[in-house]
Amino acid sequence: MGGRIDCYFDIASLYSYLAFAYLIKTLEKIESHGVHVEFHPILLGAVNAKTGNKPPWSVPAKAVYGSEFEGPRATAYFGRPDIRPPKDFMPRAHTILPLRTLHYIKRTYSREIYHAVLEHYFHAFWMPPNLNLTQVDVLAKVIADSGKFSPKECEAILAAAQTQEVKDMLTGATQEALERGAFGAPWLWATNGEGKGEPFFGSDRFGYVYKFLGLPYQDVELLAPGQVSKL
Repeated sequence: MGGRIDCYFDIASLYSYLAFAYLIKTLEKIESHGVHVEFHPILLGAVNAKTGNKPPWSVPAKAVYGSEFEGPRATAYFGRPDIRPPKDFMPRAHTILPLRTLHYIKRTYSREIYHAVLEHYFHAFWMPPNLNLTQVDVLAKVIADSGKFSPKECEAILAAAQTQEVKDMLTGATQEALERGAFGAPWLWATNGEGKGEPFFGSDRFGYVYKFLGLPYQDVELLAPGQVSKL
């Protein structure tokens, strides 16, 4: 076995949040099989523009299905039933600044801090009162409220997001996802123990990922009358 899972995400992507929630919850178990998991911030708007993809909510029928059925089902399944999208979603979905700060934090601090701050960002964006992370003052408070950084470090994080080096990190990660076939997020790239890589799209493809990686897993199974679920 062995290998790795590269997860390309945008904070403004609901299913990126759900994939992250699942992977973090399962991280220790996945890595006990020798599979490394890495989270890469990408700009979903750039991916959509490059590939011609459209967000599901831009199609009226998909928007109704997503908001009334699929969204509530998925958030409950992944243990995030309190998720609510911002009412003014589009202006807040331009997450370039917070994504850049995540790249800097990922490069500069421990993996544990990076994961904790990433969870904090997702929570701030998707949970009421749905903070607007595109506003510098709001983002500054979110970074400070994570409890992981001193005031000087918070300032350094925001300053770093304006440097060409960090801008290029976000651009590079987005380009890498595109080169790996991405047309949306979350985009998963799994590499097995033989070095072969394949793409997987969405937050509900982990059975496929595990099969490709050769990991033992239990698939969804319908029980006969009288059988008791193991869950």
